[in-house]
Amino acid sequence: MSNYLDLSILELNTLLKEGKVTPLMLVEEAFRRIEKDPEINAFITLNKEEAIKEAKALEGMEVDNVLFGIPVAVKDNILTKDLRTTCASHILDNFIPIYDATVVSKLKEKHLIIIGKTNMDEFAMGSTSRTSYFGAPKNPWNKTKITGGSSGGSAASVASRMVPLALGTDTGGSIRQPASYCGLVGMKPTYGRVSRYGLVAFGSSLDAIGPMSRNVYENALLLNVIEGQDDHDLTSSYHEIEDYTRFIGQDIKGMKVALPNYFMSDVVSPSIKEKIEETVSLLQKLGVTVERVDIDYIENAVTLYQIIAMGEASSNLARFDGVRYGHSVDDAKEVEELYLRTREEGFGDEVKRRIMVGSYLLSGENAKVYYDKAMQIRDDMKKSFEKCFEKYDFIIGPTTCTTAYDLAQDTDDPMRSFLDDVLVIPVNMAGLPGLNLPIGFSREHMPIGLHIIGKAFDEARMYQFASFLEKELNLKLDPKGEE
Repeated sequence: MSNYLDLSILELNTLLKEGKVTPLMLVEEAFRRIEKDPEINAFITLNKEEAIKEAKALEGMEVDNVLFGIPVAVKDNILTKDLRTTCASHILDNFIPIYDATVVSKLKEKHLIIIGKTNMDEFAMGSTSRTSYFGAPKNPWNKTKITGGSSGGSAASVASRMVPLALGTDTGGSIRQPASYCGLVGMKPTYGRVSRYGLVAFGSSLDAIGPMSRNVYENALLLNVIEGQDDHDLTSSYHEIEDYTRFIGQDIKGMKVALPNYFMSDVVSPSIKEKIEETVSLLQKLGVTVERVDIDYIENAVTLYQIIAMGEASSNLARFDGVRYGHSVDDAKEVEELYLRTREEGFGDEVKRRIMVGSYLLSGENAKVYYDKAMQIRDDMKKSFEKCFEKYDFIIGPTTCTTAYDLAQDTDDPMRSFLDDVLVIPVNMAGLPGLNLPIGFSREHMPIGLHIIGKAFDEARMYQFASFLEKELNLKLDPKGEE
């Protein structure tokens, strides 16, 4: 039985160029791995027939880029033409899009092969992937633990070596937090760096699509493919196209890094703080200056996120009414009943809660009292980050307060899911790039992540910094192998 998907992408690229491996062999291996371990529940919909057809079509073609023929998974809130897209919700469990998201078109242009659509929190609302209508994915490091969320299925698919790469989305930590829990590299790019066209919107001023991968270099390769301005998305940036691998391998000696005191508070578990301190010591040995700082307003990030994200969600999800697409009741006698019963049956409890709170926040005078005020404080927070970056190259801290916890742990506390993301939400508020880098393991051998925050559009330098540190740490990040 072949194990080609355990090889690096550069190794696979060489084998593909030499004709020793074909795209079909990689695709078939991906499906074998998925079918062998269904308990992980990483995928909602598989693209088996089309993926095999695509792989066969690539045989004999010139291998014209490093990701040619590589299997990839796509989070199920990103539209894929003729391939079911559910957002892990009953209300969309029969929805087949008629066009591709821009990022999906870009994957296809480079001849990556989409294996399937990954599990997630319903409409990306959650931090455990347990709000999925299709059941929660399980953490490949320990199947009794959560994967994190909302991009939990994408994280599980890469961590379990079903695919080398996946796309996730990040509104308040939803790429970086599951990447931390599952021992992956996950990048939330600068807001506007990657087109949101074809992403089912949650919080439009916060949402970002980004890459999830086994290592830093492969993460940069995938960002190379999906970045760029898009006329379909007016919030996409005209910033120049870059090669994000170009600084990888260069020394990081002389860099200056800030560690906010807020990120090392008592809510962070001792084992994670200990691992962060070890990493700080290593950075100092490598010639990096690390200084403790305070950043104004970041302690307000969760409150701001609740107001802004829920307000925008209630507006964005108003389109799911049972009239145009998705789930609909058959016997409604009037339009109001159609809306009410469709949404009552179609949405899960967490989504309903956020819609109701968001609708309240945006109603009448409340929009000024809450939403407008939150946007003002958000702008102040962004300026605080910019002031910090006048002196430092990066800001670092733990990605999560704990390692992945039990799937069975109580979910009744509505604040819990926001506290899971308390360290990563400030980055979405400021529109900055943030990356999770695995830096070690807890005593029960669950992954721990370092959160690296960069200046706007400074992803290439972040990859340089993360890759250098990754090489020094030299971790074995295969859940099936040994540390």
